[in-house]
Amino acid sequence: MAGIEDYQIKAVDRSEVLRYLGYSGQELAPELDARIDEVVGRCLRVARPRGVTRVFEVAERCEREGTPVLKLAGTTLELAGSSIAEHLDGAVAVGVLAVTAGLTVDAELRRLSLTDRVAEVILDAAGSALVECAADAAEESITVQAGARGLYAGSRFSPGYGDLPLDTQPVLLSTLDAGRLLGITLSSSLLMSPTKSVTAVVGLFEEPHAKGYARCDECRGRMSCRLRESGRYCWS
Repeated sequence: MAGIEDYQIKAVDRSEVLRYLGYSGQELAPELDARIDEVVGRCLRVARPRGVTRVFEVAERCEREGTPVLKLAGTTLELAGSSIAEHLDGAVAVGVLAVTAGLTVDAELRRLSLTDRVAEVILDAAGSALVECAADAAEESITVQAGARGLYAGSRFSPGYGDLPLDTQPVLLSTLDAGRLLGITLSSSLLMSPTKSVTAVVGLFEEPHAKGYARCDECRGRMSCRLRESGRYCWS
């Protein structure tokens, strides 16, 4: 059974916060520089980063109407698409993770939207950097679980990357019981709440595996991606 993992995140990479803010090397005013540090500290204080991880054996690889599909033993979770098939090529098991920074970050964002829009933008960037730290911690947990099985972990890959459908989310979250354990819910458009939440899968292999990430030319959302328009990337 899946259990909750609490992540003690004491700091985030400031360069990542700046990246989410769209920073591209321009000089920061001392007042803004200090404000960023202050709001990042606030984010670290209010956040409650937690996650759930589980590992499943690969049950079957097949095709459905020409699309590769990977099925996980003991679940109804199916990972469909050429990009995830390539990412998990040779995997004998798959780690599944969900993490969140918690509803407390969302509550603080709502409060700041009414009182301090600059701080709201900074906190939004800090929350994004923080939940990626939580995802890193969950990925490390899967790496430890892989080692206990004599296996090697690859890198994480999320629904919406490449051609792995975003509508994988409901079954993935249900498989982890993430609604009950973490309070993660989905909107009708498959957006997660709390907003600073991440889901992903990680391949487990019998031999050391090169870690790689989806690139823009593999992603279905590349033409409307706001990160890409600003010169930033979800995989860097």
